[in-house]
Amino acid sequence: MTETTDAPRPESSATPTPAFPPDSTGNRVVWLMVLILVIFVVALLIGFIGALRHWFALHTGTLHGGPDLYYNFWSGFGSDLGEATLISAVCVGVYTGVRKVNCHTKGCWRIGHHPLEGTPYILCRHHHPEVPNHGATHERILAEHHKFKLEKESERAHNNVGLPGPSQSHEP
Repeated sequence: MTETTDAPRPESSATPTPAFPPDSTGNRVVWLMVLILVIFVVALLIGFIGALRHWFALHTGTLHGGPDLYYNFWSGFGSDLGEATLISAVCVGVYTGVRKVNCHTKGCWRIGHHPLEGTPYILCRHHHPEVPNHGATHERILAEHHKFKLEKESERAHNNVGLPGPSQSHEP
């Protein structure tokens, strides 16, 4: 025998409220603050621990300089900063371009070519409900084209009702 209680039961279809709303940047702010904190701690370690400072200076090329103190840095490690910036910019550009043209289904990296009517989404053939996944036969393509032409003709005939067409004359 089961017991019943008068307490209201939670709806199974109710979704829990997230800690941050979906349009919030709260998680990004937290990650940015953690990243800044890590960089700050590493800078303090390098600044205040002599052995670590010596290792960092040796491996970046600022120790045993040439004509001036920072010659080895700009000839070695420092010269790579421009290349790293360029490579990062290209990667961000490619990522942005891919995100603009890929399927809007979360996690799908296929290129989206098919707009979904009534929505702003562009989907790949795998996720679009009306695009065949295994390719179409030549007969099906011709049938779809013929159906489209018939719909356009009927739409054109419906819009031109009462207007003289090219085969109709204007004389009584």
